[in-house]
Amino acid sequence: MTSVPNAMVLAAGLGTRMRPLSDSRPKPLVPVAGKALIDYVLDGLAASGVRRAVVNVHYLADIIEDHLKARQGGPDIAISDERDVLLDTGGGVKKALPTLGEGPFFIHNSDALWRENGRSALNALAALWDPSRMDALLLLAERETSLGYPGKGDFFLDDDGRLTRRGDAPLAPLVFAGVSLCDARLFEGAPNGAFSLNVLWDRALEAGRLYGTALDGEWMHIGTPDAVAQAEARLEDSGG
Repeated sequence: MTSVPNAMVLAAGLGTRMRPLSDSRPKPLVPVAGKALIDYVLDGLAASGVRRAVVNVHYLADIIEDHLKARQGGPDIAISDERDVLLDTGGGVKKALPTLGEGPFFIHNSDALWRENGRSALNALAALWDPSRMDALLLLAERETSLGYPGKGDFFLDDDGRLTRRGDAPLAPLVFAGVSLCDARLFEGAPNGAFSLNVLWDRALEAGRLYGTALDGEWMHIGTPDAVAQAEARLEDSGG
C-alpha cells in the first residue's frame, strides 16, 4: 500500500449554510455528538498513518488555531494562513504545496464524516493509488444511501475505476464524499489565485486520468444544522 504521510484539510470556508451554528464558531468546530467535525477528520487521518496535516484558515481563523493547538494526539499540524484572501479549494492546496511536498497526499474536507463497514476508506484510497494511471483518485459515496444529501449525484464510475460527470443525466449514482488523493503533478499549470479543484479534476477527466472508488460505508452530508442532528442520531444508533 502506498504510504501517505501528509494531508491537506480544507477548513477556510465561510460555512454560511451552517448558520446559526457557524455565526460564532467556524464550521469545522461545529460539534457532532460532542466532537468537533475537524477532530473526526484529524483522528481518521492519524489512524491511517498521516503524520502531518496542513490546515488552511480564513473565517474565525484564531478560533481554529487555538483549537488545534490544544488538540491531543496526531497528526502534527501546520497552518496555511488565508486570512487576507480566500483561495477556494484548488488555490488553497496550491498555496500549501511547499509544505505538502511532492506527495501523494490526501485532500480532505473538514466536514467529511462517514461510518465504515470495517475497512478504512483512507487506506482503501492509498491501496488503489497508481500515479502511472491517475492524476487524482476520489472517494465517492452512494447517493441513495447517503445521509442528508438532497442532490442529484456527481459521478458515474466505469468498470476500470475512471469517472465521468453526471452532465445532462437527471441523476448519477455517486457523490463526492469530500476526500481525494493526488500528488503535486495535478497542480502543474494550475491557475493563480482562487480556483476550485474541479478545474483540475475536469482536466484530469479529459485526459482519462480521473479515478474514483466507492466508500464501503455510509456517508453523512453535514451541510446544515438539521444534518448535524441527523448525523448525531445515526451515530447514536450505531454506538458512535
